[in-house]
Amino acid sequence: MRVLPSERLISGNSEGDPLPESRAELPPVIRRTEFVAFALAGLLLIAIVTVLYVGRAFFLPVVMAFVTGTMLSPAAGFLERYKVPRSVGAVLIVVAVTAVVTFMVALIASPVMEWSTRLPELGAQLKDKLHVFDRPLALWREMQAMLGGSEGLPSFQIPKVDWVQPTIEFLSPTFTEFLLFFVTLILFIASWRDLRRAMIMTFSDRDARLRTLRILNEIEVHLGNYLLTVTVINVGVGVATGLICALTGMPNPAGLGALAATLNFIPIIGPVAMFAVLVLVGLIAFPTIGGGLIAALAFGGLTFLEGHFITPTIIGRRLALNALAVLLALAFWTWLWGPTGAFLSSPLLIVALILKEHLLPENSPQLPQA
Repeated sequence: MRVLPSERLISGNSEGDPLPESRAELPPVIRRTEFVAFALAGLLLIAIVTVLYVGRAFFLPVVMAFVTGTMLSPAAGFLERYKVPRSVGAVLIVVAVTAVVTFMVALIASPVMEWSTRLPELGAQLKDKLHVFDRPLALWREMQAMLGGSEGLPSFQIPKVDWVQPTIEFLSPTFTEFLLFFVTLILFIASWRDLRRAMIMTFSDRDARLRTLRILNEIEVHLGNYLLTVTVINVGVGVATGLICALTGMPNPAGLGALAATLNFIPIIGPVAMFAVLVLVGLIAFPTIGGGLIAALAFGGLTFLEGHFITPTIIGRRLALNALAVLLALAFWTWLWGPTGAFLSSPLLIVALILKEHLLPENSPQLPQA
């Protein structure tokens, strides 16, 4: 019997063997259960962010107290080794930190209050010194007019004092938030050991307990090292900034140095804001624009060295923080909780990286190489 070619293709080869299976990769298919799981996870994330934003008057001081208490708990353990009760050590640590913060605020607030009363006069001086840019601005307006664009850049206006009160109200938490933060911080440091034990004993499985213990230990060690290292670096930046301001003849170098050390706790935004402050102070304090920019340019070089060499060498290798992750965390927490959220962005990112390292298994499927 003669076999047609088409029949041979259907039945197999000439010996009657079946055709081999196709090795072509099928496109991934998202099942309905996976889609529902992704949708529920997205809704849960949106709900959590909404609750954190709406209830920030409660969650912000509590989270701030938890993060700060975890950073300061090694100091309480150090005092406990010298027979100081943990509750007494917690009070001593909070009082010492409050005294240091109050001293820094006093250094910054004194010149700020003095300059805020002279805003119209200082604005007029700055406007007079910026007349050197009138000709470039006029050329810019003429070029825009020739191209049919809108009118050029607006003329410089003397700053008004109307924005001072709303800004202070936005940056300053209420007395209730302060009280909640300090009480929670003291109680957290005093009872941190009991809280650790309770979280560990929550799990009945031995492996889960060991994993929880390792997570808590790493969070405590990494956050404590982060606070100590960043504080030392920022104090060095503040001292160097104060010396730069003193050598260049800037007014109130101690206050500017304290402001530089404080703002440097906020990644990216802090150094940029300090550079702008030095530019404004220099333009007002010096008769020439070149003389007024010397301190700002020197501070820019200092922060470049600190941000690209000193801090990555000390912190980056230990914590392996990705620059993009730091930027996104900074933007998110600043949008959610303002300046305090910007301070918390890096510690919360460190906690998230530690949780990811321990909770996600290393043998999870990897994506193919590109």
